[in-house]
Formats: sequence, structure tokens, C-alpha cells
Amino acid sequence: MAVSVSATMPERDHGELSSQELLRLERSIAERFMGGLPWGSIAWAFANLAAWLALWPLTMSGVLPLWAAAPVATVTVILSYLPSHEAQHRIIAREGERLFWLNELVGHLSPVPLGLPYQAARLTHYEHHSHTNDLDLDPDINTRSDSGWHMVVKDIGSQLQTVPKINIAYAKALERIGSDDARRAGAVLLAYGLATNALLFGFAWAGYALEVATIVWLPRIVGGAYIRFFLSWAPHHPGVDQGRYRNTRGFRSRLGNILTMGMQYHIIHHLYPRMPLLRHPAAFRALRPILVARGCRLDGI
Repeated sequence: MAVSVSATMPERDHGELSSQELLRLERSIAERFMGGLPWGSIAWAFANLAAWLALWPLTMSGVLPLWAAAPVATVTVILSYLPSHEAQHRIIAREGERLFWLNELVGHLSPVPLGLPYQAARLTHYEHHSHTNDLDLDPDINTRSDSGWHMVVKDIGSQLQTVPKINIAYAKALERIGSDDARRAGAVLLAYGLATNALLFGFAWAGYALEVATIVWLPRIVGGAYIRFFLSWAPHHPGVDQGRYRNTRGFRSRLGNILTMGMQYHIIHHLYPRMPLLRHPAAFRALRPILVARGCRLDGI
């Protein structure tokens, strides 16, 4: 879905355009990448969940050895969040539209391997967008660190605590929102945590301690750190700037766009949250001259 920028730009250099002219041009280009069903993300959600669920009978029956199940489970945890993220932004369908049920189904089922309830994720993620890099109001600000390694070590240490800091931050954000939806989401967030502990202890009691640690406990620690590194730390580092064109950045990773889950172009998501993830690279290329003119941070990309 390539877009020719030159075909949509005035003859003048971008630096000569007024702020309003740049915004109109930006929106006209971005509009070409909006709309339609993100079938890739929908298929991704159900295929990934099916792979994670299949690990349970395969490991407990001895068909799949634990050393092989562990990396598969970790990959499914890493891949579980983004389809739900599409649903959080109502990219599949908005409330009242014919396929809204599919949007919500993807939203609820996709993050099951991660152990993250959809409503809590959706409401706190909106807070992140509204208050990006705000020390007091951004529920994801805990990922802010001097370096990537520091962030990973800090994140894993937090997950080994009885109540991880990210859960505390989400609970505080939901309490601050204060709506009925937020209170229900907070209750479900607590229930998810209790259910996870019950699952771990229950299977351990039944003699499947290693299996549940392989499928749930270890993958959530490693996969959760991976998700927060690329979805939160990397695109917002150093996490101090605010404003539409400065609170997020583009960046180049040695792992490439696939292994960073498309986050090299995360700046596009913050500018246009309802644009499907798989269109971000093409949208970035089309919008790049405008992002440069706006003074966005496009570190090496």
C-alpha cells in the first residue's frame, strides 16, 4: 500500500509550510492507511492462542519435552499482546459496528498467555496515550531507565515480587479513572493475579510444577520483559519529552522490524492510534518528510 509523498505535497519545501498546512498534508497522507479489517492481526491472535493452548496437553502427556516447550511458550507470550492492542484501539471495529463482537473477542482472548485482562489493559493504555512520559500519570512510566539492560533487569526483578510494579501502576491508574468500567477492570485485574497463583500452586500440587513453570511462569517473566522493552522502553526512551511529535520516537534496531514487533515505527501509532500495525512501515515512509519537518526523533531510521 505504497503512497507517493511527492504526489501529495505542495511544490514548496516542507520547512516553508505553516503548521496547519503540514497538519493537513499529514492527515491526508495518513488517511490512505486507515480503515479496513486487519485480517493479519485477527489470524495472528487466534493462531497464537491455539499454539499456547496446545502446549498444555503436549507437555503433560510427555509428547513435547520441556526444553522444547519453554521457548515456544515464551514466543507465544511475546506475540500475545499486539492483537489485543489492536482491539484496545477499536481498530477491528468500533462499538455499535457489525463486527464489534470480533474486536472484543480478539481483545479478550489474545492476551490470555500473558495473563493480562483486556479491560484493564485497554483503560490503562488510554491513560498512557493521554499522559505519555508523565511521571505521575503515565502507567507505563516504570519502564523508564538509563539503558536497555537496566530496564530489563529492573523489570525481571519486579516480576519476581509478590505484586509486580506494573500491576500496582495499573491498579492506581484504574482507581484514578474512577468509572464503573475502571472499578470492574480493577476487580478483574486482581482476580487474574489470584487465578495465576492458584494455577501455579494447583498444578504444582498435582505433580505438574515443571510443566506449569515452563508454560506460564518463566515465559511470562521473559516474554513480559521483552514486550515492555520493545513496546514501552525503546520507542519512548529516554521518556522525558511530551507533546504530539516528541513523546515517542522512531528507532533502528539490530533485530529489525519483525523481531521488534513493528515498534521501530511506534511513532506512527501515537500519531494515529487507529491505524493497523501492519501498515505502519509504509505509513512511516510516506510521512517521513513531515516527521522530519516537525522535529520528530527518528533515530537512525
